Amino acid sequence: MTTSFAQVMIFLGLGIGIIILLTAVFRVHAFFALLIACFVVGLGVQMPVAAIINVTKQGFGHIMQSLGFIIVLGTTLGVVLEHTGSTKVMATYILKRIGEKHAPLAMSITGFIVGLPIFCDSGYIVLSGLNKSLCRRTGISVVIMSVSLATGLYSVHCLIPPHPGAASAATTIGVDFGRLILVGMAVAVPATLVGYGWARYAGRKFNNEEPGQAPVVDLSLPTPSVLLSFLPVIVPILLIGIKSFIGIDANKPVPDWAGLFMVVGDPVIALAIGIIMALLAVRSWKKSTVSNLLQEAVEKAGGILVIIGAGGAFGAILAATQVGQHVSKVVNLQALGIFFPFLLTAVLKTAQGSSTVAIITAASIVQPLLPALGLDSEMGKLLAVLSMGGGSMMLSHANDAYFWVIARFSGLDMRPMLQVYTVASLFMGLITLLMVFILSLFLL
Repeated sequence: MTTSFAQVMIFLGLGIGIIILLTAVFRVHAFFALLIACFVVGLGVQMPVAAIINVTKQGFGHIMQSLGFIIVLGTTLGVVLEHTGSTKVMATYILKRIGEKHAPLAMSITGFIVGLPIFCDSGYIVLSGLNKSLCRRTGISVVIMSVSLATGLYSVHCLIPPHPGAASAATTIGVDFGRLILVGMAVAVPATLVGYGWARYAGRKFNNEEPGQAPVVDLSLPTPSVLLSFLPVIVPILLIGIKSFIGIDANKPVPDWAGLFMVVGDPVIALAIGIIMALLAVRSWKKSTVSNLLQEAVEKAGGILVIIGAGGAFGAILAATQVGQHVSKVVNLQALGIFFPFLLTAVLKTAQGSSTVAIITAASIVQPLLPALGLDSEMGKLLAVLSMGGGSMMLSHANDAYFWVIARFSGLDMRPMLQVYTVASLFMGLITLLMVFILSLFLL
C-alpha cells in the first residue's frame, strides 16, 4: 500500500469531517460515525476491505482489553455513590465547612470532588437539587451557583481517569493511570478556580434568574456518614497513586513490602475496592436494589464502551496508514510541540460537541506523531494527554449534551449559558494549556 501525503491528508480530513457531520448534524451515534470513518479512511488509502475489517477488530479488541473493566467499574462506583446519597453528604459537609456566604465556592469544590468518580452530567443532575435550594436560601444568582458547580465537575471529567476520554487517551498514548490522575488533579485545580472566578464575575448581571425544577432523588436508604461517603472516592485514588510512585523507576526491583500495593493499586482492583466500600457504607441493602444498581451501571457503561472501542478501531486504521510518518516529513511538528494536541482536540470538541469523542479521535491522530512533536518520552506522553484534555474543554456550547443538562436543570436560557458557562469553558481550556506548557518547561 503506497500512498502520498496528499492522499492520506485528504481522506483523514474526510474521515474527521464525517465524524463531525454525522454526530453534530445528523445526531448519529458516535459508534457508527467512527466505524464509517474507519472504512472511508481505509478505502481512501487503498486498504483492502478484508484488511480494514481485520485492523478495526484488532483496534477495538485492544482498547477493550485495556479499558473494559475500568470503565464498567468506574461507572458502577459513580452509580452507587449517587444512589446511596454519598454525593449529597459530601456536598453538605463541604458547604458547612466553607459557609453559605461562600456557597458558590463550596459547590465548585463539591463538583471537583464528586466529579472524580462520577460523570459530569450525572453529577450535575444529582447535585442540582442541593444547588437549587442553596440559591433560594442564600439569594445568590442561580447562574453563579450553577456554573460554579458545572465547571468543577467539568474540569476533572476532561482530565482524569476513569472518565472515558482521559482513560482512552491514556491507553492509546501509553500513559500510566496513576501519574495521570495525580498530575491531572493538580492541573484541574486552576481550571476549576478559573471557572468559578468567571462564574462569580460574569454571573452578577443575571441576579433575577430563578432556579429551574431540580429532580427529586428518592433515597430509600439512610445516607452514610461523612467519612464513609468520602472514602470510596479517596481510597482508590490513593491506591492507584501509591502504585504509580512505587513503580516509577522500572529499572529497580519492587520491594517485597510493596507487593501488596502493586496489586491493590491496579486501577481495576482499586475501583473494585471503592465499590465495596460504597456498598458497605449503607448497613442494609435489598437484593433487588443492589441488582438494579448493578444493572443500571452495566447498561450505562455499555454505551461508553462501544464509543471507546470504535475510537480504538479508528486509531488502528490511522496507524495502518502511517499518518505520523507522512505528516512528520512535511510539517515541522517539533515547533508546535505541546500545542498541537490541544488545538486538534479543541477543533474537534467545538465542532461536534462531545469531549469524549474529541479526545478519543485526537489521541488516535496524535499517537503516531509523538516523536515528531518531541513528546515520545514518558513525561511528554503525559503532557500530551493533559493537553488534549484541555482542548476537550473548548468550547462547550449548544452541540454539547452537558450544556443542555446544565440549562435544563438550572432553568437557564441561552444568553446566560453562552455568556457565562461557554466562556468559562474557553478560559478553563486556556488555563489548562498554560499549566501544561509551564510543566513542559520543567519536565521535557
